[in-house]
Formats: sequence, structure tokens, C-alpha cells
Amino acid sequence: MKNKIPYYAVIFTSTQTDDTEGYSEMAEKMETLAIQQEGFIGIESARNRVGITISYWKSFEAIKNWKANTEHLLAQQKGREQWYNWYNVKICKVEREYEFEK
Repeated sequence: MKNKIPYYAVIFTSTQTDDTEGYSEMAEKMETLAIQQEGFIGIESARNRVGITISYWKSFEAIKNWKANTEHLLAQQKGREQWYNWYNVKICKVEREYEFEK
């Protein structure tokens, strides 16, 4: 993911409850909505026992706007009430990036 440096990463790490009804649909909806937000760059996600989703943004302002999005606020509330036992959010400024590909 080569992007103009610097950019920002929001790292969302979570563990889920046993009641995940509707979670997959909401996750898809939030990804579709995030892609439409100004300043969105991309997203990566993995889930096993712990889920990690990293979204990438052009600016801190874009992240604040996404956090305040009405539909995203409703999803956050649903997550706290039903889907998550625990979560942690980290916002990081990416100042250097490199990769390897065979």
C-alpha cells in the first residue's frame, strides 16, 4: 500500500461476544461507507480469537469526521451493546513504509 507519507492509521483491536448476529452485515456496511469518506485510503482486517482492523486516512481531520459519522456512531453503539467484550483504538501517524514482495 504505497501512499503519500505521512498518513494515518486507525488500529481497531477487539474481542467479540458470543452474540454476533448482524455483525458481518454491519462490518460490510461500515467498510462501504468508509470508502466513500473524504480522506479514506484503505482498510485491512483479520479475525481469529482477536480481531484487528486497520483503516488508513490522509489526515487526522478525516479520522475525526469518520468517527462522527451518524451511521458509524450507531454501529459503535451497537458494538458496545452487543458485539464486543473489549476493544482498543490506536491512531498512529505513518512516517515511513516499506514492503517486500517475491
